Amino acid sequence: MQVDGKIYLGQSVKAEYLELKLSNRHGLVTGATGTGKTVSLQVMAEGFSAAGVPVFAADIKGDLSGVAAAGEEKDWVVKRCQAIGLTDWEPTKFPVVFWDLFGQQGHPIRATVTEMGPLLLARLMGLNDTQEGVLNIAFKLADDEGLLILDLKDLRALLSHVAERAGELTTDYGNVTKATIGTIQRQLLVLEQQGGEAFFGEPALAIADLMQKAPDGRGTINVLAADKLMANPRLYATFLLWLLSELFEELPEVGDLDKPKLVFFFDEAHLLFDEAPAVLIDKVEQVVRLIRSKGVGVYFVTQNPLDVPDKVSAQLGNRVQHALRAFTPREQKAVRAAAETFRQNPAFKTETAITELGVGEALVSVLENKGTPTMVQKTLIRPPSAKVGPISPAERATVINTGPLAGKYEDVIDRVSAYEKLRGHVAANVPAGTPAGEAGGGSSGGILGGILDGIFNTGGSAPAPGDRGTARGGRKTTDSLAEAVAKSAARTAASTVTRQVTQALVRGVLGSLFKGR
Repeated sequence: MQVDGKIYLGQSVKAEYLELKLSNRHGLVTGATGTGKTVSLQVMAEGFSAAGVPVFAADIKGDLSGVAAAGEEKDWVVKRCQAIGLTDWEPTKFPVVFWDLFGQQGHPIRATVTEMGPLLLARLMGLNDTQEGVLNIAFKLADDEGLLILDLKDLRALLSHVAERAGELTTDYGNVTKATIGTIQRQLLVLEQQGGEAFFGEPALAIADLMQKAPDGRGTINVLAADKLMANPRLYATFLLWLLSELFEELPEVGDLDKPKLVFFFDEAHLLFDEAPAVLIDKVEQVVRLIRSKGVGVYFVTQNPLDVPDKVSAQLGNRVQHALRAFTPREQKAVRAAAETFRQNPAFKTETAITELGVGEALVSVLENKGTPTMVQKTLIRPPSAKVGPISPAERATVINTGPLAGKYEDVIDRVSAYEKLRGHVAANVPAGTPAGEAGGGSSGGILGGILDGIFNTGGSAPAPGDRGTARGGRKTTDSLAEAVAKSAARTAASTVTRQVTQALVRGVLGSLFKGR
């Protein structure tokens, strides 16, 4: 039942396929709790992986972890295969990398404060416009003075520094009050207590690690453990939005490909838009509209189609609609809204069909030919080939410890940055971005510190021509030992101007899309 260039979704009056070459036109999977959204997500993730396309998906309930184990021929699987005429179903496990912001159920994911930027940080901490303005001033001051803001202690030290200089900064940067700084510091404390401290720091996530393929050519399915993360919905939504913006920033323009370079599933998508200011929704719409030319497909998964704003929903061409309930006026409105997004089928009334779908059934409309939507069809979704439901903690640990990224992100790197410089923990002649050991504050100093600095590329200077290192703040490289020592020496001799230019480049990582107002 598999066809080259297509993913088999299920059976209506005909086989329903998702065209790989049009799958970067994004999509929407909606439906009430318990109607089969997660299974549909898993079917698509498996299909993309089999086609050699890496996937990133948040696992809210733990059920998606089953893709790492082969499926079982349970009664419902056999009956579903018979019902849709699927004769080549085989239990299959897929290449999986587990991630976890807290580092408990997967490899840790970190970002630097600079990478996150003031706009997303302001939303993460629930700041108002005035407080966000002061945060922007703090970031601008850090740029001008060559201060690296890598983790939350750097940000806290920077804010204290701004408060101490509030009077002199007002002339050049704008009005700053100690009361506003105090409010931001309190919100920063709340963020730390909610687990944000584990997310901010180094080594920062390398986007290339989300786009790996297994030796057999299948795309890796990156599964983010989000059950604990959901206790802080704002952190969850802001993190995924940051990741989406990182993909947009780092990936080159590729136009229309035969298949995507990566597919991104955004589960519980309503959290992204809840209480989001209009400017942020505009930026999301802009990224979703433009990122397809980078070869990335974005699929929003949520209960209610009204959860996604119209300007974003208009960009979502491939749709899978599971059953909705229609008891309240809002639910009735959601059913009507969902029905109106489909190309109507004269064989049935779409609005009525949405409320009558059984578990595992969905209304499906995908893009075909030159991007026109197919007529909506009642479809019985195919059973996944991998396990439906969570794997055991022991199985998860085995995947983590034997995977291609084992040990890469587990150890925290704490460089000399704004905190050390502002607190006077580093000599005045030590450049910003020097590893703590090299500055005399750690166990590794002198030549050894320089070697480690070079190996991990944690310096603040930009890479030399042809270097595969980073200008984004301390990502690992594969330099030889000699190259590492040479680069460390070069970094030590870097001027303040060079460091400030580098900081400006680092700050550009989210682009004007997410920092410009």
